[in-house]
Amino acid sequence: MDESETELFEEEPLELFEQDGPDLFGIAPDVEEPPADLGVEVGPHRRSQEEVTASLMEVVDALRQPSEAVSRPDTPLALYRRYRPDTFADVIGQEHVTEPLQRALANNRVNHAYLFSGPRGCGKTTSARILARALNCANGPTPVPCGECQSCRDLARGGSGSIAVIEIDAASHGGVDDARDLRERAFFAPVHSRYKIYIIDEAHMVTPQGFNALLKVVEEPPPHVRFVFATTEPDKVLGTIRSRTHHYPFRLVPPKTLSAYLATLCDAEGIAVEQAVLPLVVRAGAGSVRDSLSVLDQLLGGAGPDGVSYTQATSLLGYTPDTLLDEIVDAFAAGDARGVFAAVDKVIEVGQDPRRFAEDLLRRLRDLIIVAAVPEALSSGLVDVAGDQADRLTVQASALGPGELTRAAEVIAVGLTEMRGTTAPRLHLELMCARVLLPGADVSDRGLHARLDRLERRLSMPAEAAQPATRTVPEEPVRHERTARTVPEEVRELASEQSRRAEPEPVTNERAAQTVPEEVREPASEPSRRAEPAAPAPTQPGTFGTADVRRFWPQILDNVKNRRRFTWILLSQNAQVMEVREGVLTLGLANVGARDSFGRGGSPDVLREAILEVLGAALHINPIVDETAAAPPPSSSPEPAAPPSSPASPPRSQAAKAARSNIRATRSQATPPEPAVEPSRDDAMVDEAGATTDELLMKHLGAELIGEDDA
Repeated sequence: MDESETELFEEEPLELFEQDGPDLFGIAPDVEEPPADLGVEVGPHRRSQEEVTASLMEVVDALRQPSEAVSRPDTPLALYRRYRPDTFADVIGQEHVTEPLQRALANNRVNHAYLFSGPRGCGKTTSARILARALNCANGPTPVPCGECQSCRDLARGGSGSIAVIEIDAASHGGVDDARDLRERAFFAPVHSRYKIYIIDEAHMVTPQGFNALLKVVEEPPPHVRFVFATTEPDKVLGTIRSRTHHYPFRLVPPKTLSAYLATLCDAEGIAVEQAVLPLVVRAGAGSVRDSLSVLDQLLGGAGPDGVSYTQATSLLGYTPDTLLDEIVDAFAAGDARGVFAAVDKVIEVGQDPRRFAEDLLRRLRDLIIVAAVPEALSSGLVDVAGDQADRLTVQASALGPGELTRAAEVIAVGLTEMRGTTAPRLHLELMCARVLLPGADVSDRGLHARLDRLERRLSMPAEAAQPATRTVPEEPVRHERTARTVPEEVRELASEQSRRAEPEPVTNERAAQTVPEEVREPASEPSRRAEPAAPAPTQPGTFGTADVRRFWPQILDNVKNRRRFTWILLSQNAQVMEVREGVLTLGLANVGARDSFGRGGSPDVLREAILEVLGAALHINPIVDETAAAPPPSSSPEPAAPPSSPASPPRSQAAKAARSNIRATRSQATPPEPAVEPSRDDAMVDEAGATTDELLMKHLGAELIGEDDA
């Protein structure tokens, strides 16, 4: 090797602590003044290594000490974590599960695998932890853990947990690799506990391959291993796994039980809550304890100085206030369309969801249906409402009636289904309200039932105050011309509707009696009876016979009088009802002149409209000449005549024969009638002050006034 090669490999010795760049504190060699906060001096009085190390330790100690200006208060746990049950006695609403488990623990007959199923938030995982706590207790297996041993303290509320109790979320660890890992670890016995317990939450999320990997260890586990599967969908658990477990189905907590539990928690928290708030919380939780506690925790977090008010709860949870529901239900009962649509407008103005309002309205109708069907539902707790709301529900149920309530609930339920996904929810809500307001537009049985309920309510209002339960019938024969009580317009509308539509099913006599109002159903009673309950009408619903038209003839004449006095004078002095058959009213007039005067000038139309308004039946008028209408008055001491509707009445048979002969004679006339001349409707020239209706009847028709009906 020559000198050049020797010089090539010769290097100067390197100093280990010598560097060209900045030193440890970021100070370059040519920097004269380092940062003052580092405490490093530059120049001939450079600090030693020990002084630098001491300065670094002071900085580290200062960083370890927390700053006095920053305070970190302890954040409270959620309610469902702070009040999580530690024993089976603290679990509410699941006595059908907790009691058999406690007996199994007391008898030391615990199975190697359990399946806890049920809705979310009902206590499945909590019960699994309590079961593990009871199994690994120092005094166990015991139904009541001691709470003092190490295992009980580790598994208690807020405890650190035990390595012998492994909780696995199958939603993220449900594959076959996770199942194989569990199978391998299961054979190692626990160190300080009696059992190694695997709690597999959301077990329905385990894949079929994962279940197959667990099948052998679940079927024949080691003696120190116990399995608890918790799931909301037990049908998705592999059948071979499910058959090797003891299945305990959990249920939703009843509203009363959950409401009482929430009240105790509010007392424990020291926050006042109005009585009407807890039903809203229970409703929002839908029977789930965890969901209900989350909602209550939200309300308690925003409580004011006076606690949680009902107004605050309704606005926060999005429910409809009771005042707005009362307003729209009262408007439905009164048929007030303006009030109904004003309530809908308020819903939109406050920004509430129309679908939520429809749900709340449907729930209110449900409560009213139950109150109408079961009067003691409010006192027995069948309908859970506040005390001040009970009276309003009773009044609303009686104002609407069961038929109209049922129809309204069906309309809202169908409309609520149609509202899902619609782009115009307000329009659908208003259309639903319009259908509820118009039961007459509903041609189904529900609409007819709703109209019947409305009619019965209106008829029962004066009847309850002025009429007894049974009607007293006088001993004297009932006059056929008896003045009938006033029939509301709904009677006529109902009769007209029944005459137009065909009955969907055979109508029995009992149903016919329930359909026809009491004023129409009242029969002629025998003279020997004094008190008799109402009897069914002899005619089918929607049809009117001769007796019915004669019974309401005075009222028909009153209606004609309000329409046209000329026609009223003509009918009251010269006409009587002969026969009603197949929709034709045969009207007997005293002479040919009266018949011709009646046929001209629109008098048949006036009479037809009056009959339609009073009876609700559209009858064709056939005027004929009836000589019996002008017959001489009977003797001074006549015998009590039988009712005209009696089949054994000879005068009526003779009158029927005469009517038929007159009909044939009228039809056989070949001469065309004279052209109709419209008489003047001005009745100023008619002088009717000289005689009353009874005097005119006795004078021109030979009638005799037997007696007045005091009713």
